[in-house]
Parts: sequence; C-alpha cells; structure tokens
Amino acid sequence: MSPAKKPRIFVADDDPDILKIVVSNLRSEGFDVEAFPDGYQAEVAARRAHPDLMVLDVVMPAKTGLDVLASLRANPETADIPVVLLTARSSDAEVWEGWKAGAAYYITKPFQVEELLQFVKSLFASRTA
Repeated sequence: MSPAKKPRIFVADDDPDILKIVVSNLRSEGFDVEAFPDGYQAEVAARRAHPDLMVLDVVMPAKTGLDVLASLRANPETADIPVVLLTARSSDAEVWEGWKAGAAYYITKPFQVEELLQFVKSLFASRTA
C-alpha cells in the first residue's frame, strides 16, 4: 500500500453488526472504508467514487449484492472494481453463481474476519508489486 493513498473500500451489508465488524477491521488495517446499509446506496456511491474494492452481502434490501455486481460489470466505468461477496448463501450452486457473476472472492457466513483481511491485503499487495 502506498502511504500517499489508502485503498478505498465500500462495504454493504444490511446486518449492522456484521457491517460494524467488517468496517472496523478493515479500518484497523489502514484502509479507507465507507459503509452502506443496502446494495442500492453502495452502487450509487461506487458509480460516483469508483472504490478500489467492494465487499457486498448478497441478500440485502433495495438491491442484492449479485444485482450490484451485475450492474458494475455491465458498466465500463465500474467493470474493473473487484467485488468480494460475503454472504450466508453457501450452497455449491449459490457460490458458483457468485463466481460466474464476476466476484473476485466469495466468503460464506459465518466467517473468519482474518480470511477477509488476508484476501484484501493480498489483493492490494499484488497491485503494488
């Protein structure tokens, strides 16, 4: 990570406890993090601010994480934003659906925060290497 610019991460989850856990852990690792209670607000913000990464729950009000991911991929201006899906949907078919939609990573709930942090850190480390 460059000391001049912290990677910007948008996190969307309708569960306030999970949102708080994810946001606080990412911030403690030095990332610039913004939180959103639903997919619609996260997508609007992403189109405006183009974050370096998004972490999305799949099942959310207003717009699901998969819907947001599809919209991002369909727009040339946001198609390159990596997306981590963090969700309770854990069947093989649901996981495969996330990968097919273009997720950079898929984590099922309940989850280990360390798994998310390791993926995020490795993603940004590979961009600066």
